[in-house]
Amino acid sequence: MSDEVIRGIYQVLEDRRDNPIDSYTSRLMQDDEKRAEDKILEKIGEEAAELIIASKNDENLVYEAADLIFHTMLLLAYKGVELDELFKEFQIRRG
Repeated sequence: MSDEVIRGIYQVLEDRRDNPIDSYTSRLMQDDEKRAEDKILEKIGEEAAELIIASKNDENLVYEAADLIFHTMLLLAYKGVELDELFKEFQIRRG
């Protein structure tokens, strides 16, 4: 997957945060601060569990991995983390 796709998705998440519309991602981010973060974190927990189950059952692994990555990106966008910070961290880990 190119970083272009990731950047495009991230831009949509930031836009949903800054210019809410009637969408799933906007609704997750628009509650009061503590409750919004809690809802996003709860969703990440659900998606992590679903990924584990998918791996154990050898089915839907890619779908569930995409869900977990998407919701993790949603959290980062919600918290105002720049995507390049994530890429920089991966670059450091790559060595």
